[in-house]
This record gives sequence, C-alpha cells and structure tokens, in this order.
Amino acid sequence: MASGPRSVALAATEGMLHFELALATEVFGSAPDAVKGPWYDLTVCGTHAVRVGRFLLEPDCGLDRLAHAGTVIVPALADVDQNPPADLVEAVRAAHEAGARVVSLCTGVFVLAAAGLLDGLRATTHWAHAEQLAARYPRVQVDPDVLYVDNGSVLTSAGKAAAMDLCLHLVRRDHGSAIANIAARRLVVPPHRAGGQAQYVSTPVPAQDDHPLADLFPWVMRRLDQPLTVEDLARQANMSSRHLTRHFHAISGTTPLQWLLTQRIRRAQELLESTGDSIETIAAAAGMGTATTLRRHFHRTVGVPPDTYRQTFRA
Repeated sequence: MASGPRSVALAATEGMLHFELALATEVFGSAPDAVKGPWYDLTVCGTHAVRVGRFLLEPDCGLDRLAHAGTVIVPALADVDQNPPADLVEAVRAAHEAGARVVSLCTGVFVLAAAGLLDGLRATTHWAHAEQLAARYPRVQVDPDVLYVDNGSVLTSAGKAAAMDLCLHLVRRDHGSAIANIAARRLVVPPHRAGGQAQYVSTPVPAQDDHPLADLFPWVMRRLDQPLTVEDLARQANMSSRHLTRHFHAISGTTPLQWLLTQRIRRAQELLESTGDSIETIAAAAGMGTATTLRRHFHRTVGVPPDTYRQTFRA
C-alpha cells in the first residue's frame, strides 16, 4: 500500500523535458518559509543517470520505488511519436495499483494512457499534441481546452506553465488554499489562472497554397469586418455551398461558418493584444457586430472574457 500523498516520487527517464521536471522539483522539493508544518518528501526515481534536456540527472532510487510513494509525478516526454519506455509504463501502473495518486505534466500523459490509467476518463495535454493523444488512445476522453483535469487519483495537465497550475492545485488539495497562495507568491505566479489553454492556442490560416480554397482564405481575411455567409464564400470560390463545405472539412476539419467564427475570434485577440480600442470597436472590426455578441462568442471559445484576455496579453 502506498504511503500518504505527501510522499512524492518524480519519475525520471531518458527523453524527458527539463522544464516540467524542474518545476515539480521546485514546488514539492522545498517548503516556502512561511509554511511551518510538514511539507513533501520528494524522491527522484529512475533506472540510471538520465539526460534531461542539457542536464545529466542522477536519480535517488529505482523506478520500483514509485509503488511506495503516495504521489507519482510523470514529467513531459520530448518525443511523443515513440511509445513511452516500457519499464516506466509498468512502474507507473504498479504504483497506481498500489494506491498512489498519479500525475502527468504535459506530454507525460502518454505514459498514463499507455498504462491504461486514463481509459474512460477525461484527460488533457499540450494543445499541440491533443489530437495525437486522442487518435492513439481512443478510450481516453481528451479535453484540449482546460489547464488540468483532476480525476481524483489520476490527474493530467496541459503544456508547460499549466504544469504549475496543476502542481499548485495539488498543494491546495493537500494543504489548503492559504498554503497554496503562499507557495504561489514565493514562485511569483497566480495561485489560480482564469480560463483554459484555449486562449493560448494559435489558429492560423492553413499554409498550403495548392488546395481549392487557397485564394478564398486571404479574400476572407481581408473582409472579416464585413457580414459574410456561406453563400458569399461559395460564390467567391466559384463552387456550390455543399462542395465548399466538403473542401472546408477536408482542409480545416470544420465547417465554413465555424472556421469564419474562429478567424473573427483570432482577429479580436490580435486587436485586444495590440490596441487600446474599445470592445465595441473591436467587435465591429472583427465582424461580430456588437460588443455583446463578441463577449458571448469570445468567452465561449477562448474561456475568458475579452477584458480578462486583454489584461493577460497586452503589454
């Protein structure tokens, strides 16, 4: 039986990224000065010295030690095209069976999925790898929009800085909000971020110039401030609406209207980041009509209101 959740084992293997591993070490490796009670007992586990980014890491003990920890953390893997190391997958599975709380940071989720710990559960990862995770492990309910998912004994985070969000969430679960706030202040980060990772996802126009809609896309981008219908787009592309819809789905994976809405939201994001224009002005420039319409679609798509987004991203 695994020990309490404050006994933390950090899995280390070849090909892991140093950012998430260092971040977890910073959060769980030393208590903030203001915390007087017990903190975490952190152990780094691996089969041998491993190269992590540009650093050589010497583990404290072997991977079999994961099964004796209360919390097991799996940092990000650099190469998600390859299957995760079999010994790591087996050690993580054994730890979960022994009662450990298992946590993945960013692409570490591929280890948990390979171990079968996410079958039938929601999970997340860096938005750039969400489709690959869903395709490889169809029994996992991949949510690409959130910063982290807490399933109780199995937790997953989105990419990079979202690993910090999940680590602080664990501190909040184990020690309470007051202690989590103290830890966040020491790290100079917010104890909780609004919205999900949808606000960080880049949604560019497809770059290929050899498809039937290659001329249509830039035509639309120059007219985002104008009312446009599917019929308008089909007429410009010189094809039927049904034919247009088929091409859109093949090229962008979505419908013409959804693609158009995404581009309008992206234009609004650019203006919120780069100008001091009012929400009403930005709504008109993005073709959303009114500030109310922009706020509704923006919040639903990005996860935060336009004003909050501007405060986060505008220099």
